[in-house]
Amino acid sequence: MKLPIYLDNAATTPVDPRVVEAMLPYLSEHFGNPASGTHVFGRAARRAVEQARAEVAALLNADPAGIVFTSGATESNNLALKGAAAANAERGRHLLTLSTEHKAVIDTMHELERRGFDVTFLAPGKSGLVDPEKFRAALRPDTIAASVMLVNNEIGVIQDIAALGALCRERGIVFHVDAAQATGKLEIDLAALPVDLMSLTAHKTYGPKGIGALYVRRGVKIEEQMHGGRHEHGIRSGTLATHQIAGIGAAFRIAREEMAGEVPRMRHLRDRLWAGLRDIPELTLNGDMTKRVANNLNFTLALPGSEAVLSALTDIAISSTAACDSGSVSHVLSALDPENARAGAALRITVGRFNTRQEIDYTVQHLRDKIEDCRAGRLAA
Repeated sequence: MKLPIYLDNAATTPVDPRVVEAMLPYLSEHFGNPASGTHVFGRAARRAVEQARAEVAALLNADPAGIVFTSGATESNNLALKGAAAANAERGRHLLTLSTEHKAVIDTMHELERRGFDVTFLAPGKSGLVDPEKFRAALRPDTIAASVMLVNNEIGVIQDIAALGALCRERGIVFHVDAAQATGKLEIDLAALPVDLMSLTAHKTYGPKGIGALYVRRGVKIEEQMHGGRHEHGIRSGTLATHQIAGIGAAFRIAREEMAGEVPRMRHLRDRLWAGLRDIPELTLNGDMTKRVANNLNFTLALPGSEAVLSALTDIAISSTAACDSGSVSHVLSALDPENARAGAALRITVGRFNTRQEIDYTVQHLRDKIEDCRAGRLAA
């Protein structure tokens, strides 16, 4: 077993060596611009882009024509929400989302408030799940778009997207889903799900950073937010990064081919980790355990000085909150239970493709040792 152990796969995943291999040719001999269709170099790059578009669509059971490449899920969220709000502003000015969404949605919604839109931030229950009836009650005659993430990036809970999307569909409300944490861990069938826009990223699914996609259902109107060439069906301008697009295509193809075996293996490792920790009296699980993605464990450790436990875990990489929120009290946990969120240290452990049972057993023992050190006052604050 090699140290340190990486157990922060919700923050980012290591790039699969097979993905690296797929990317390399487009950094060397196949360097053409995909928009240069008059010569062999550009056409080779364009073929790679379209193959990757097909692979992304295949993971989602979606129409490849609906896949728009972006720089990642943050850009996809911005494009989806700002684009949908602008395209539908004549119908209404109300937007709906959850208070536990990723900051890429929360902050985008705040920007739309500054632009004159009215946004409702709906709090879920203590489980982290939103009641569809509560969601229905928050919809208004002037609601034009709603956004709910499929898998929460901190506590891993899985929202009932089918039910929430159906409520939006029957009212003509554009429904956006941030699926950055879901690809390769959940079956996603966009031919069946009532989802209009879906944000995706490569680096949570063993692909490279800096590349993502936005799925746009046929007939859904959004206004482009980046101008300068009208690439990607006129929705997102900018020269396409062929090597990164090849990377997301390979990453999503591998996920589609291997998730049937990979997800149960990750769930087994996560459950083994939880079984080794759950009897610690100061430990409280955050979020529903049954409606939860297979690789996620998030708990609060209510001990004086418990923040020191994380820094003492020099051999193990885990996180205290979302990577983009490091160093602050989690807005997700605060929305679920404000008192518990401030009662101690919240730790998120997310297993991945390359973790082993030996690593999990080492983590259980090492974490228990450090918690005992904290309980006995042997850790420096």
